[in-house]
Amino acid sequence: MLVRDAMSTMVLTIGPTHTLRQAARLMSARRVGAAVVLDPDGCGIGILTERDVLNSLGLDQNPDHETAGTHTTTDVVFATPAWTLEDAAEAMAHGGFRHLIVLDGREPVGIVSVRDIIRCWAPARRLAHDLA
Repeated sequence: MLVRDAMSTMVLTIGPTHTLRQAARLMSARRVGAAVVLDPDGCGIGILTERDVLNSLGLDQNPDHETAGTHTTTDVVFATPAWTLEDAAEAMAHGGFRHLIVLDGREPVGIVSVRDIIRCWAPARRLAHDLA
């Protein structure tokens, strides 16, 4: 199975000047754990995750003053739609993260998460077990 089969194509994109509170509200409303941060004047494409927001709050930083750009991960590992789910899972396990931005060329076309991979693998494992 490929990343294109598992990825979410409804990508939440925000700018680097969004506050962490704004980002958290958008992520919560869309029920996603990550937002793609597009910064054409800076690092280009980054990711802000729920963990980034939590770390900021844990440091007693003000979510109304802290910006997404300050907390964005910019050394991102990108996937392509043609990657296998095994490739994606291996990259996540190796890098210690739970989300991959999926690029088609230079454009973000999706996000694949650990949850997406499990959602795809669980029925396949059940089927394999039932056939055995």
